[in-house]
Amino acid sequence: MNNITKDIIQAIEAGDLSRIDSLLDTFLLNETPDVQYELAEMFIQYGFIHQGKRVLEHLRFLFPDEAQMTIDYASLLIELGEEEEALDLLMSVEKSAPEYPQSLLVLADYYQMQGLYEVAEQRINEALEILPNEPIIQFAKAELLFEMGKFTEAARIYEELHKQEKTIAGVYIAERLAEVYRAGGGYEIALDYYMEVLEDKVTADLLFGSAYSAFQCEKYETAIKQLEDLKELDPDYFSAYLLLAESYAMLEDNKRAYSIIKEGIKRDEFEKSFYLFAGKMALKNSLPEEAISHLRQAIALDPEYMEAILVLMSIYHQREEVDEIIELYENLQQEDFDWISLYPFVADAYAKNEQYERAYEIYKVAYNELKDDPTFLENYCYFLIEYGKPHEARKIVERLIQLQPTEVQWLDLLETLE
Repeated sequence: MNNITKDIIQAIEAGDLSRIDSLLDTFLLNETPDVQYELAEMFIQYGFIHQGKRVLEHLRFLFPDEAQMTIDYASLLIELGEEEEALDLLMSVEKSAPEYPQSLLVLADYYQMQGLYEVAEQRINEALEILPNEPIIQFAKAELLFEMGKFTEAARIYEELHKQEKTIAGVYIAERLAEVYRAGGGYEIALDYYMEVLEDKVTADLLFGSAYSAFQCEKYETAIKQLEDLKELDPDYFSAYLLLAESYAMLEDNKRAYSIIKEGIKRDEFEKSFYLFAGKMALKNSLPEEAISHLRQAIALDPEYMEAILVLMSIYHQREEVDEIIELYENLQQEDFDWISLYPFVADAYAKNEQYERAYEIYKVAYNELKDDPTFLENYCYFLIEYGKPHEARKIVERLIQLQPTEVQWLDLLETLE
């Protein structure tokens, strides 16, 4: 290695682009092709893509028939967005060349990135016909199947690879198995593989994946341990807070669950699901005013957040805060948001507020969607009786008898109305 090469390496490590450019011509004239190739890889590794391209162009000029050089250069062109030239180069690799399967994998990777999964699979299958036992090609097939959502097929290949190799292309096979089983709903197996790979490396994503799988398996203590470790490793891994709070809630430790989700809100003030869960936990801890505050914040972030709106309406209904129900409903109408599930609360609120005509209108609209809901029908029936519409009430009672034929009270009520 000559001094020019040493100077370029120092410039790469220092990120000195102008220094690199000033030395590059001399380097290409004086250094051996092997060292030039190594430096091209270093340029690409450090993000100096255009400098790497220049070196590879020089090497291709020196060795125009070298298939590996063609493949490396085409791969770099794809990264630079020069796809048409890259594809032409890859297609030019001779089928008889030992590097031909590699060119097929690069093509497959490109088509996979474009969402052309069938074309990508064709290229990989062609490579497998040439080298059926090559782990890197089998791994590429599994990766493609995983992305396509073919979890069972992907898992089968990963399992076979797992028997032979611990890692391929720097990827832990156990990690892929954990991910594919988790994606396919096989949480028990996924958890085992997460725990295996966590023995070799610990990342925030692995801790969260293991915690999520444990939660789905109802192993809440394990989920809590993994998530507490995750919080310590990365306090800004926002998703951990909700899952951790939910885990504590499943163990009925509602105080701890509420405390955790409030920590999450401090970390991420714009995550509406945090406020919804905080509202629910505040209710569990007999803090209705705090619950209302959290739910209103959730709705402020998303005026059409249906679950938060429904919970808030339920609280107002239980507390008989009819003005708040009406205000919330009318605000939603201004946003052109309409949801039949809210109508029973709203109709009851208007009725209690002595706005009977408005209540009647809402009950009538809701009936078509809620005519199989006995609770709604009962409230509607008694409203009609009180509002002086016994004939309409009689039809509602007849519907209740159809739904609950053994309920004597509806037969008695029908007789009274007749």
